[in-house]
Amino acid sequence: MSSTIFNNPDIVAKGWYFVCASQLLSIGSVKSFALCGQRIAIFRGDDGQVRALDAYCPHMGTDLGIGSVDGNQVRCFFHHWAFDGEGQCQDIPCQDHIPLGAQVQPYATQEKYGFIWIYPDKVAPTTVAEFDELKGQELVVVVDKPLTRQCHHHICMINGIDVQHLQTVHHLPVDLELSLQQQGEQIDFTLSGELLNTNWRERLARAILGPRYAYSMRYAHGCLGLLTMMQEVRWLPKLYMLYAYRPVGNTTVIQPIYVTQKRAGLLGAVMAHLLLWLTRLSYYALRGEDGKIYDNIRFSTERLLPVDAPIVHYVKYVNGLVPSRWSRSLPKPLPRERGTLSASSESFETESLSVVSPASLAEGIGG
Repeated sequence: MSSTIFNNPDIVAKGWYFVCASQLLSIGSVKSFALCGQRIAIFRGDDGQVRALDAYCPHMGTDLGIGSVDGNQVRCFFHHWAFDGEGQCQDIPCQDHIPLGAQVQPYATQEKYGFIWIYPDKVAPTTVAEFDELKGQELVVVVDKPLTRQCHHHICMINGIDVQHLQTVHHLPVDLELSLQQQGEQIDFTLSGELLNTNWRERLARAILGPRYAYSMRYAHGCLGLLTMMQEVRWLPKLYMLYAYRPVGNTTVIQPIYVTQKRAGLLGAVMAHLLLWLTRLSYYALRGEDGKIYDNIRFSTERLLPVDAPIVHYVKYVNGLVPSRWSRSLPKPLPRERGTLSASSESFETESLSVVSPASLAEGIGG
């Protein structure tokens, strides 16, 4: 069994996990979902608020998801025990007395980007992550079909910062350097550099986009990725996309979400949907090739190279997250032996990382 949080199915980090689209839960309805090894019941009361509880009734274990909503409470289908949003039983039809232990674990919820999100605790210390440039703005959101990958969601999330595969798999003509910033349980990777100029494809890219290109990946709690594309380019504004991850058994459900700022008037609406279309087009150009990788992988950190510096940062970041009550085990301290990933990571532990050239890290990883 792994002793770290990264790529460990027995440890679930605290964070916001998407459950379902908001439109699937109408007022007065209840559903239950498999999520991170749990069964969670969510219901929308008469007041329109979404509430989430552990799904199994403490009486005899019936799934509350097959029950009904009564006002702002959910009633078990079997014996009609009623639970409020705090998980406390408020009514047992066959008796007046509510026994001790007649309660279930409640969870914090939030509706954002057209989805219902759940945090594996009663109170969440933060809200669902946002793009800095879009905070406080009205958004246009387009939801794509979810897909599944046959690996841990931590592995899926590495895709956005794997510099090597941008050239080897996707043939993108850019040489990128890393800029890193971390605040609490959120980390931003910005990769920027000169577009190459050695063949016709690279010259065409430079003619359209300009000499430089950059993009950034914001990871929140190791279960949500916010991608900002088309930075430092001419002509095009920035494009925004979210990757939400829901672990289910040995697979990961990935929900792509495209967002942009809402613009006034008919021309503004056309512009917004054009940008969303370009975002989808960029995503579709890459996802098929990536699927071949992550559906057939046994991930290892044994032979990382200097160019893999972003991945080393990411693994270290994930291992610093906080395990939730959904974990089946707790992480053990990382070994500090030379030759392991943790020892190699010492090359990246400075807090003042602004721009890191992979070549300068040759002695830190696999050098």
